[in-house]
Amino acid sequence: MITVFGEGRGFRVVWLLEEMGLPYRLRPVDMLAGVENDSEFLAINPSGFIPALRDGETTMVESIAIMEYLMARYGPTPLAPAPHDPAFPAYQQFLHLGEAGLAASTFFVIVTNMLAPEAERDNWTARKAQSTFESRRRLVARQLAHAPYMAGEAFSAADISVTYALQLAQRTGNAVLTGLEQAYVARTTDRDGYRRAMDACEATKAWVAGLAGG
Repeated sequence: MITVFGEGRGFRVVWLLEEMGLPYRLRPVDMLAGVENDSEFLAINPSGFIPALRDGETTMVESIAIMEYLMARYGPTPLAPAPHDPAFPAYQQFLHLGEAGLAASTFFVIVTNMLAPEAERDNWTARKAQSTFESRRRLVARQLAHAPYMAGEAFSAADISVTYALQLAQRTGNAVLTGLEQAYVARTTDRDGYRRAMDACEATKAWVAGLAGG
């Protein structure tokens, strides 16, 4: 049985598993309470961050790497264009840009705004991270100007990666989505796989409901 440890970026992994129709178990990890006493989780990832994956004897961390592993191990799947497919370069680029360029950058702005002392929130590093997020976001806008999805005409795992990042920034007040971005997120989230993932990720669903006031 595939076990996913933690939500957060683990939502990407759960969404992918739902899209692929693979059985899994979601094991909550309470990051706010601290993980120092969570020996089962620390045995999987002694660095203590989420998500992590256990699949038989295989353990992995990093959401994008986990997604690539699952698609390679349990594919083929239309969520990952084959290397000879003309959509492959864009797919590969945006699969990774969704984390390396977007989510990672906006994450550091978010935690600075939430956790840093008031006097330390406006700093060079946070401004640089925000600038990085905005510059990579322009690549998404360019793609959406001529295609409905990150890899072209069809939904792929790259859209799971990018959608997560855009929603994270929007939900935390770190970005106001443009019309193109709003329409894109509406397309990617109007899927049974997304709805099932939201139902499975109870903490994420509760957090989003709380932001909406109910």
